[in-house]
Amino acid sequence: MARKPKSFNFEKSLAELEALVETMEKGDISLEESLKYFEKGISLTRACQQALEEAEQKVRILMEKEGKTSLEDINQDEL
Repeated sequence: MARKPKSFNFEKSLAELEALVETMEKGDISLEESLKYFEKGISLTRACQQALEEAEQKVRILMEKEGKTSLEDINQDEL
C-alpha cells in the first residue's frame, strides 16, 4: 500500500474528499472530470484510512505500555 507523505493533514484531506463528493453528487461535471475526481477521492480515502490505522496502532501500543487491554479499562481507572 502506498505511504502517505509526512506532511499529510487528515482533517484537510477529509474536507477535500467531502468537497469532491459534493461536487460529483451535483452532477454538473463531465464524465472525464468525474473520473478524475473519483480517482482523487480514492487516493484521499486510502491516505485517510492509512492515517487512521496508524493512529489506532499507536493507541494500542500506548495502552499496552500502560497495562490496559481496552478503552473500558482506561475509563474505569479514571472514574
